[in-house]
Amino acid sequence: SMAEAEAPIVPSHEVLEWPKKDKRRLLHAVYRVGDLDRTIKFYTECFGMKLLRKRDIPEEKYSNAFLGFGPEDSHFVVELTYNYGVDKYDIGTGFGHFAIATQDVYKLVEDIKAKGGTITREPGPVKGGSSVIAFAKDPDGYLFELIRRGPTPEPLCQAMLRVGDLDRSIKFYEKAMGMRLLRKIDRPEHKYTIAMMGYADEFETTVLELTYNYGVSEYTKGNAYAQIAVSTNDVFKSAEVVNHVIQELGGKITRQPGPIPGINTKITSFLDPDGWKTVLVDHDDFLKELEASK
Repeated sequence: SMAEAEAPIVPSHEVLEWPKKDKRRLLHAVYRVGDLDRTIKFYTECFGMKLLRKRDIPEEKYSNAFLGFGPEDSHFVVELTYNYGVDKYDIGTGFGHFAIATQDVYKLVEDIKAKGGTITREPGPVKGGSSVIAFAKDPDGYLFELIRRGPTPEPLCQAMLRVGDLDRSIKFYEKAMGMRLLRKIDRPEHKYTIAMMGYADEFETTVLELTYNYGVSEYTKGNAYAQIAVSTNDVFKSAEVVNHVIQELGGKITRQPGPIPGINTKITSFLDPDGWKTVLVDHDDFLKELEASK
């Protein structure tokens, strides 16, 4: 009957369980810079990152560079994009920072200063706590929090984004992305709450840090920070879950699951309820792409 045909399709319980079974990892953050060589120099000399690969796509008028603290098949990296002729971007008010864990924040800060880098917060303990942090600004104005930590397999340890409704965001990343809420900290004296979301302990892996500032429900996105990429074993199943969660919490699929023309890597992409973009990338296709780039 017509009535039956119009009834919403409720995905099976099994479909919604998929993100928990899926083998997911934060792969890279993509953002735009005004001078690729300048940023590469800064990240390698000041932060101690390695330049992992670089590619120029003249027919599309852009170049990319991938940098991180270890190989892309096991580490989170930054994917810098340089668009020919564009030397400035607006970071907006929503993007927060990336973070780098180091055993000696004071020494890292000295190194950054010696190389002409900008420190926006001198190293020292956080208010009312014992953890030592500092903040550095890269040549385009992106902030990096420098955090004192023991030896870690993943020094590039956070991407912080501001959100307008923390509980909504936590639910979205749990349900749509299969992330775990690792910890939630409320700081009423500073009028903010943060949630650390990820796939493993935050001392072992990169996490998404979501920040809610009391009373602020919207932020400008600018045109500088683009997206985070996450691996999946099945972009089709993953997109089905995301699509279902979007109907409940908001957001939007921006690219239906399928292969990218020319590369054949299967991806799907979507916006969360705040408009932050995530790209899900087929795990095996990603590894093939890395092999091919060697």
